Amino acid sequence: MTEKDFIPNSYTTLNDEGEVSYTSPSNIALVKYWGKKENQVPANPSISFTLTACATTTKVKYKKRENRNEEFSFDLLFEGESKEEFKPKINTFLKRVEVYLPFLKDYHFVINTTNSFPHSSGIASSASGMSALALCFMEMEKSFSGTMSPEHFNRKVSFLSRLGSGSACRSIEGTIVQWGETPSIEGSSNLYGIKYPYEVHGVFHNFHDTILLVDKGEKQVSSTVGHELMHGHPFAQQRFDQAHSNLSKLKTIIKEGNLVRFIEIVESEALTLHAMMMTSHPYFILMKPNTLSIINEIWKFRKESRTHVCFTLDAGANVHVLYPEGEKDIIFPFIIEKLVPYCQNGQYICDRIGLGAKKL
Repeated sequence: MTEKDFIPNSYTTLNDEGEVSYTSPSNIALVKYWGKKENQVPANPSISFTLTACATTTKVKYKKRENRNEEFSFDLLFEGESKEEFKPKINTFLKRVEVYLPFLKDYHFVINTTNSFPHSSGIASSASGMSALALCFMEMEKSFSGTMSPEHFNRKVSFLSRLGSGSACRSIEGTIVQWGETPSIEGSSNLYGIKYPYEVHGVFHNFHDTILLVDKGEKQVSSTVGHELMHGHPFAQQRFDQAHSNLSKLKTIIKEGNLVRFIEIVESEALTLHAMMMTSHPYFILMKPNTLSIINEIWKFRKESRTHVCFTLDAGANVHVLYPEGEKDIIFPFIIEKLVPYCQNGQYICDRIGLGAKKL
């Protein structure tokens, strides 16, 4: 498919007003996406677990304007309060998707959004937030179009989400989503995420992700800035090649349920992501001392217990502790006793692999 396939021909009707709500989850990348080209195209492919508990709920009320204007018209509420500082990002998103949603300037929108987790703290709040908003707009288009196949709906909403936040395209479906063209994944695309098309071993069903909130504050360097620093990075090409290689290796690992090899790739990917940050120009560090303490505790416990607990990180200080359902009775008490004390105010989130977004 190309971008032109997402431009609608015409609409059957345009409602005068209405309301639509969606909840969309965050996701945690196993193979990380870091670096992008123009139009939110990834510099390397990625693959992720869709989550459940970490989600954004967005309600969009829309009303037709008396006169169509060249400017977008919307009010934005976050956690029930007006957030003017968020509006520029939404406006940029609307500009990017207008050609694919040509009704946007016909309406005034009231966008009300809430998170189940801290914003801008490394739990991919932009992924859940932008996908939830894109889903609401797509639900509008679906009602205007009369008919739309589920496959087209999912692909287009993933495509639109990507234009708001790259990783948002991986939040629409579950349980495992792949994004970015790569020879090892049939049907892979830079334009949208796809539901992982190959066999998944039962050990990856109901996989747990306990998220340790090491630092709930806003990151010192945004992901947008971090992606840009991959341009001219001395190790960029090696990193991009590594991502393709790791994705290819994961196909066999996911099929066979090889948790030892799974851990090797997932932890290596997490540390490589942060190595790219520490070797960019300018360089920066998003991990905190407690992040490193948690990692060392996990390594020590895994060796002693012979379990398959591991960690991954997104672009932030918080730690995602991954482990299979069958080992939760051993691993979760360890998390509570040894890892939670490293969290800010002892806060953590119990999450697990999920099925994707839901209409409310």
